[in-house]
Amino acid sequence: METSPLLKVENLSISFLSNKVEKEIIKGISYQLNRNEILGIVGESGSGKSVSSLAILGLLPKNISRITQGKIIFNETDLTKLSSKVFQKIRGKDIAMIFQEPMSSLNPSMTCGMQVQEILLQHTNLSKKDAKEETLLLFEKVKLPDVKRAYKAYPHEISGGQKQRVMIAMAIACKPKILIADEPTTALDVTVQKEIILLLKQLQKEEEMSIIFISHDLALVSEISD
Repeated sequence: METSPLLKVENLSISFLSNKVEKEIIKGISYQLNRNEILGIVGESGSGKSVSSLAILGLLPKNISRITQGKIIFNETDLTKLSSKVFQKIRGKDIAMIFQEPMSSLNPSMTCGMQVQEILLQHTNLSKKDAKEETLLLFEKVKLPDVKRAYKAYPHEISGGQKQRVMIAMAIACKPKILIADEPTTALDVTVQKEIILLLKQLQKEEEMSIIFISHDLALVSEISD
């Protein structure tokens, strides 16, 4: 028996407002993501890859953009019809995202450990003590070299590759069904890129989650995607 796709994007169009003129920048895109699959989305910079993935998370900038047509179906629910409040329960728990630039995505005034712990306390019933233990386990899972040091460190105190690992730990903390990785290795050097790709593949197998991997790099996408 065929199972239905985990996520279906159907004929999605998105417009942005610039100088009071509305311009359609995503024109009728459709794709589907199956369970336990890595889907690659490739396109040059500025082609709308990130914008279409922000739409899945309900994170399009409120006053200057809108979905003009189409559906985003996740678990039989059309995400384009949800209120912000309902979206908050899905975002981070069922669908999570790793952003392109970890330095601007992490909070500079909070330790790395507290940032991951906060997500666990928000979306699970763990106590503070258990959330801390789970955070340290997640840091081990994403292969941070010294988990106790990383837990206490502020983002500026660790390397770019380590910051990206903290971001991945945050994204997988609640065992999401879908992980959107938006150019997650662009800011990293080639050897660290390789490590992050291998890590994502390994985590995908272990957690049986589905990944949308977004990049402008065809070779990278062919290395990771199904």
